[in-house]
Amino acid sequence: MVTTLEGVDVVTVGVGWTGGIIAAECSKEGLKVVGLERGRERGTADFSMVHDEYRYAVRYELMQDLSKETLTFRNNRKQRALPMRQLGSFLLGVGLGGAGTHWNGQTWRFLPYDFEIKTMTDKKYGANKLSADYTIQDWGITYDELEPYFDRFEKTIGLSGEDKNPFWGKRSSDFPTPPMKKTPILQRFEKAATNLGYSPFMMPSANLSEAYENPDGQKINACQYCGFCERFGCEYGAKTSPEITVVPTAKETGNYDVRFNSNVVEVMKEGDKVTGVRYYDTVTFEEFIQPANVVVLTSYVMNNAKLLMVSNIGQQYDPETGQGSLGKNYAYQILPGATGFFDEQMNTFMGAGALGMTIDDFNGDTFDHGDLDFIHGASLSSTQTGSRPILSNPTPPGTPSWGAEFKKASIENFTRTLSVGGQGASMPHKENFLGLDDTYKDIYGVPLLQLTYNFTDQDRALHSYITEKAAGIVKEMGAKTVAASGEITDYDIVPYQTTHNTGGTIMGADPATSVVNNFLQHWDAENLFVIGAGNFAHNGGYNPTGTVGALAYRCAEGIIRYSREGGSLV
Repeated sequence: MVTTLEGVDVVTVGVGWTGGIIAAECSKEGLKVVGLERGRERGTADFSMVHDEYRYAVRYELMQDLSKETLTFRNNRKQRALPMRQLGSFLLGVGLGGAGTHWNGQTWRFLPYDFEIKTMTDKKYGANKLSADYTIQDWGITYDELEPYFDRFEKTIGLSGEDKNPFWGKRSSDFPTPPMKKTPILQRFEKAATNLGYSPFMMPSANLSEAYENPDGQKINACQYCGFCERFGCEYGAKTSPEITVVPTAKETGNYDVRFNSNVVEVMKEGDKVTGVRYYDTVTFEEFIQPANVVVLTSYVMNNAKLLMVSNIGQQYDPETGQGSLGKNYAYQILPGATGFFDEQMNTFMGAGALGMTIDDFNGDTFDHGDLDFIHGASLSSTQTGSRPILSNPTPPGTPSWGAEFKKASIENFTRTLSVGGQGASMPHKENFLGLDDTYKDIYGVPLLQLTYNFTDQDRALHSYITEKAAGIVKEMGAKTVAASGEITDYDIVPYQTTHNTGGTIMGADPATSVVNNFLQHWDAENLFVIGAGNFAHNGGYNPTGTVGALAYRCAEGIIRYSREGGSLV
């Protein structure tokens, strides 16, 4: 039996960064908001025993239970897609705060080039720089149009940083808090990069350098440099996350209610509007319908796309014809880099998720690609995120992977190893996309999402070029041995790489080539909004969260306007 609940103004599916921002902004304007979160409630008190590497970093306590819902994967359409039965290449968060709880806190604004990549690339290099198989397109918004929302998000989270990067877009104000500590390791990177003619700067960090009170009155503490950020919650409340910022802001209005253990399986639609969502209580398996004037999909990339597909909203992308936009332009991230082994010991075990220095000399179109067989590039960083004892076993090339020699080399190099890594841009390709699997279903009887993805020639060329640059920096840092990343072949979903999945619900100016407009309003249902890195038409050379946060604030503005006026926002 399905229970239909009392209607509300706005319902969000997921309560992480995007769901929290929508809730805070809409509830402050007097709108009644319900957030449906399939995981449990949690906060800083739940992380008092957070420094348990096995529990959180190995056993993934904060992540999605794949025995209930997962996805299927294949490298190409000729292969049979099989379920991902263990978390590997990326980590799907669950619970209050979502991935915003277990993130590292590295917070970037995508470059102006990213938002107009098709126009700018064609203008400078011609329309045939990449083959037609690469489906790059502009985002339907410019950096300058999005800048005020970047500023808003950074002030909400108290972002720590310095405006010393000559390559990024113009800022309307300085960072809310100063940069993190420039440790001896980072000074070594800074000196090497400067010697090579590059422009190093401190990485923007949501692990705060000092205590901060944001414009909503929420207080964030100063980072303790404990080295337990990624895959962990922060017991100090010093790693900015939704549960210590936007969620309490929304709750304080009295207009916001969060329902936990609530898994949405369908967006209800009648005519050209949605009417609410259908969900299950994950504990009792009771079924509910939550009516709402506005529905906002604020879960992770994969789930947002899946909900649209199973609800038959939008046209599914067909790689054979190129028609349809739902599921199109799935992209990931390319990870070039190099590791150096040194004679002297260094403090590698303390740190923070976003403690690092970066160069953008090879990111976006900051360097000439005229004679290169790829576009875009990567940010290159030396980070000091904390080397934990179980998963940190750096050994030089040629060391056995087990036994006495491995143990000796691992212990010797634990404090004698530094890396320079790139976050490489990922260009969309016609054969990389999301769809529904026709064989496997989740615990609720809903088809699993199907991921078809492989690395491309563009990816391999970018990886090779940027890896060479990373190795040059490591050598300049004084390493006795430099181990450059090997060339990439086919994408493997098993080993962890990065949780920077993008695309599938892309934004744009044309309903024929995008799912949502630049307010993230669905083209086919004016009271449906879809927010997340799925809106990215490609993935850039940074972590996605800062750009997602900016888009969420713009979307919130659109929802409030829509609630008053109705109609298309563009």
